[in-house]
Amino acid sequence: MTRLSPLSVPYRAVQRSASVVFALAFFAFTGGTAFGGFLGGLGSVALVGVAVVAIAGYELAYFRRFEYELTPDTLDIRSGVFSRRNREIPYRRIQNVDISRNVAQRLVGIAAVNLETAGGGETEGSLRFVSYEEARRIQSEVARLKRGGTDGDAPEPEQELLFELTPRELAIVGALSFDLRLPGLVFVFGSTAFPIVASYVDVPVPAGSVAAAGVGVVALGLLVALVSWAAGFASAVVNYYGFRLTRVGDELQYERGLLQRYNGSIPLDKLQTLTVEDNPLKRRFGYATLLVETAGYAPSSDGSNGSGGGRGSEAAIPLATRDRVLGLVADLEGVEEPTFEGPPTRIRRRYAVRYSLVLGAATLALYGANRFLPQEIPWFVPLALVPVAVVAGALQWRHRGYALAENHFVTRNGFWKREMRFVPYYRVQTAIERRTIFQRRWRVSTVTADTAGSISLVGGDATAVDIEVDDAAELRETLNDRLREALAARREARQQSRQAALGIRAAEPGRDPDESDSGSTPDDETDVSETPEFVEEAEPAVGGGDEDAEEAGDGDEVEADDPFIWGESVESEPGPGPESESERGDGAETDTDSDTDSDTDSDSDDADDTGDADDTEESSDERGAI
Repeated sequence: MTRLSPLSVPYRAVQRSASVVFALAFFAFTGGTAFGGFLGGLGSVALVGVAVVAIAGYELAYFRRFEYELTPDTLDIRSGVFSRRNREIPYRRIQNVDISRNVAQRLVGIAAVNLETAGGGETEGSLRFVSYEEARRIQSEVARLKRGGTDGDAPEPEQELLFELTPRELAIVGALSFDLRLPGLVFVFGSTAFPIVASYVDVPVPAGSVAAAGVGVVALGLLVALVSWAAGFASAVVNYYGFRLTRVGDELQYERGLLQRYNGSIPLDKLQTLTVEDNPLKRRFGYATLLVETAGYAPSSDGSNGSGGGRGSEAAIPLATRDRVLGLVADLEGVEEPTFEGPPTRIRRRYAVRYSLVLGAATLALYGANRFLPQEIPWFVPLALVPVAVVAGALQWRHRGYALAENHFVTRNGFWKREMRFVPYYRVQTAIERRTIFQRRWRVSTVTADTAGSISLVGGDATAVDIEVDDAAELRETLNDRLREALAARREARQQSRQAALGIRAAEPGRDPDESDSGSTPDDETDVSETPEFVEEAEPAVGGGDEDAEEAGDGDEVEADDPFIWGESVESEPGPGPESESERGDGAETDTDSDTDSDTDSDSDDADDTGDADDTEESSDERGAI
């Protein structure tokens, strides 16, 4: 068994005690004097010392009680100070091994290792902290053992550099990035600071006039845009500094980060969706971003992962020319940008009316406020934006569409943030058709291809929006048919692979399977009585059988008739259930202790084992052999 780095003891102790020491020190030099003057303050200082010693003692005990080991089949972790916890995480179930190091950790030479599994949502196992060399060894060993390697001296797979972000490209990433999470704070700050600034600046605008209100609105808008751009620039530079993407065997490995350095992996066989994302500025200069989504993967809980934090995806390429991004999509999935079928022409009016109604509601609200407030408000200003609403409706209509490629369902939506999603048919869980009360008036529907990725939980599936009702029904049926065909093709490919592994050659058309090859001796013949004969399985309906469960993604199926969805759920075909270990990761983690340890850094042992039971593959293999 291996222990954590000895340097983890002082680092974790300082990390844990910082907030406690600050709170007690504040009490010691403020409120503590009220309980006895100098003696009260001295007692508070003593309490701080006791707390620091207790924390240091706990961290030392945690270090001595934490052990891990890389066995041939599982990663075993033993931990717990007051209650012991033994975990066995099968390698086949581990999807990602991520390494993170902040500035302080890089100075002392330690790193945190997070193991993400198909359970999704939370980190399955965490080693806090080991040396950086040990972290890289764990990452490479887990990858080797996942591939079925047993020889420790076997050569590592070749590394192919796919993308590296240069300083010039990093500057472009920042220049084309906006962080829109700050406008609310900027609005509060601007509404408070503007009168103060105006009192020190001689502005020749009459106070309380319409012109003054207009100047204030424009100034606040410019301030919001400037701060949002500055925040986006800083966030992009900090997140993507030194970005490198390489292909190592059947994995994509990335490295990025300035203050917090990340090293992680993206398994190619766990890809759910590829998304090409851009905005008007990126489109103007010919750039785009590539996002990669895996099943149930939550790279970081702090929202600092590649593309947008907490969505369950990583930016495979933060920014590159559009042709280069589409080239990588073609290399990974064998699909190119198709010709899209857009919504009907009349839908342009629907979008224009929708935006105009929003402006009308804003005008009425300002008019009502103008009637009851003593200060005059320019309530008519939103009406000047009606032409903008008409143009926005036309742009939204133009940038929407869907396409049925040979092996992928492709959708495109959005103008300010346009997203083009590529979903393999065999990853579709279910095809859902919905119509709201407004869509029924326009005789259109929305068709969603639900997958098992974590983005799906927040409405990020591939969606064909506002298409003709008849086309929507036909699209839903086509998606279900192509899903069945894709699952059948993958089952056949797996069956042939199993036959090759057992040394069985598939029978050629018109040839007796019992006939031996010419020139072979009786000793070379295959004994049919001892070798299982593989037969073609009957194709089950979508959503039935464990074989289908191996193909679709992870996660639960989305019900078409969700009572919480506003509008009518027309009809849906149930898709396959959660995929089994052959697609998502195998086995389930073994945890011999149900008690909860007081260590807050130990990750939850309640990660879902959805679709990962070993029984699934074994039973499906037995059904494939008679």
